[in-house]
Order: sequence, then C-alpha cells, then structure tokens
Amino acid sequence: MLDLTQDVRDLTAAIVDIESVSGDERALADAVERALGALPHLKVERSGETVVARTSLGRGERVLIAGHLDTVPVHGNLPSRVEGDLLYGCGTSDMKAGVAVALKLAAALPAPNRDVTYVFYDCEEVEAERNGLNRIARDHADWLAADFAVLMEPTDGVIEGGCQGTLRAEILVRGKRAHSARSWFGANAIHGIEPVLARLNSYQARRPVVDGLEYHEGLNAVGVRGGVAGNVIPDACVVTVNYRFAPDLTEDQARAHVREVFDGFEVDFTDGAPAARPGLTHPVAAAFAAAVGGEPRAKLGWTDVARFSALGVPAVNYGPGDPNLAHQQGEYVALSKIVESERAMLAWLSA
Repeated sequence: MLDLTQDVRDLTAAIVDIESVSGDERALADAVERALGALPHLKVERSGETVVARTSLGRGERVLIAGHLDTVPVHGNLPSRVEGDLLYGCGTSDMKAGVAVALKLAAALPAPNRDVTYVFYDCEEVEAERNGLNRIARDHADWLAADFAVLMEPTDGVIEGGCQGTLRAEILVRGKRAHSARSWFGANAIHGIEPVLARLNSYQARRPVVDGLEYHEGLNAVGVRGGVAGNVIPDACVVTVNYRFAPDLTEDQARAHVREVFDGFEVDFTDGAPAARPGLTHPVAAAFAAAVGGEPRAKLGWTDVARFSALGVPAVNYGPGDPNLAHQQGEYVALSKIVESERAMLAWLSA
C-alpha cells in the first residue's frame, strides 16, 4: 500500500517502482484506490483502472487535479534510483512525479479552500479510444464537473496554458502509369509532389497570441508514400502533412486552412484533435498562477486539457517533470522540482 504520509520524493519513487505500462495499470490503480479509500474526507469511485476521489465540503468552487498512471514501455529503467537531486526511472517525469504531488494534496488537505476532485486515469500514452478520461467523460461526466482543472503533465514547474490542436491530412498527387523504359508515355506522380513540397517550404507559420500567450503553429510533411514497382512509373503519390494549430481556430477552421494551402490537390483528413484555450482569465486560474509564480507560456503540443475544454472546463498543464525527458530511457525528474510543486499547490489550496 502506498504511504501518503511519507515525503513526496519517497512517494514518487514508490509509485515509479510499481510498473504501469499502458494497459497494465491495475496494480498501481489498486494501490492508489486503497490509499485514497483510507482517507475519510474523500469519496472514492473507480471505472476500470481510473480512480476518482472528491471532497464534498460545499465550497463555492471546485477544481480538478488529474494525472495519468500509465507509462511508455519499460526499457531497462526500473527500479528507480537516486543520483544527487535526480530521481531516475520509467515515468519519473511523465508523469508519476505529478501523480505523487496530487496524492500528497489529497492526503494533506482534508478541508481545502475549494472542493477538489482528484482523477488518476489510465491509457494516456496510447490511442485516444482507450484513454481513461474519454471513458469517464462518456460514462460518468458528472465526475469531471469543475470550474477549473490542472493536468499534472510535465512542464518543468511552469504553467503551460491550453494546448495546440492537431490534424493529419493526406495530399494526393495523381499521375499515369507507364513502363520505366518508356517513361514519356506516363506521368510520374512522385515527381509531381514538387509543388506540394514547395508550398510547405514557403509556408509562413502563424504565431497568434491567445489569451495573452503566444502559440507557434506548424505545417509539415511527416510522410511520403508512393511507388508501384522498380520498373513502373507511379500513378499516385501521397504526402502526409501534420498541422499544429493555435486555439483560436476550431478543427473545421483548421481543415479549411489546410484545404486552402493545398488548393488544386485532393486532400483527405485522417485524424485530428481540437485545441484548448489557456483558461487563465478565470479567477480561480488567476489564483493558481499567483500561487505557482513564474511566467505562464503556451503549450506547444496536444494534451488532455483539450478534453476538459470540450467539457467546458478551463484547464492548464502544470507538473514538476521536464517534458523534454519524457519517454527517454534515461528519464528523470529533479527531486527539488517535486517539492516545489507540492509547496505551490498546497499554498493555492490552503490560502
């Protein structure tokens, strides 16, 4: 059983040492459920390997603090180890340090200044349909009701507001098959992608300011698919592009923009996810920013804050881990950052 009275650094190491690769989070979810179930001020519920715990104090505001329990596959980086101020191990940065902070808050604050919902969920590192937040939003949406949410994603202890949206599209260039010995009877579709690449090379990415934070968009080729055989002029070639768009655009507007960039070509969208606005204008978010300190920045990437945004809950990313270390074999988290994160969030919820 996890001991929520121990130092947050030791608790982080204990959580890291419970292996929880995506789809195999049960042991950790069981430990979290048992630890939270022993706290009389919390109502604890569970769906699959997602554990939700809530205070019910009748406060005027409710905040939600969420962290995912799963990690990418272990790669010779368990058990954890400490070297100086650094804790090494799978999931240390992304995001078991954040989970440890949230668990410490749950145990240390029987009467926070706002009602709090703690969500510890499964399958964040894999396909969206398996994501625990998706399941809760579908089956128990009332569990996620809140005025503001903090997702304990690794941000190196800096508030990162909102997130970019993302979509992928396939740009199809058509040609005409022919024998490569008589290529002039055909039209080479691979050669025909040159104008697609030219448009990408000349593309000027937007850098819009949304709710005071500057986002930097990007439109890039991430794949090329073409060719029939070693002696055949290909009649089709596909360039896959990825558009990372700022939260001042909807998915429909983002698709319209990509169609405009590649006007004259066949465009097929294969997947996408909406952006989320920073949500820092809400008074409870302002109080959080004041407690944490530092200068908030835009989240350049997609995170589950978008799921909260879709539910009408403004959300930010904030956690002690360094996002640049996520998923690396040598992943680590600074122990001092974990302590700093715990201190800031305790101050926010107890002031």
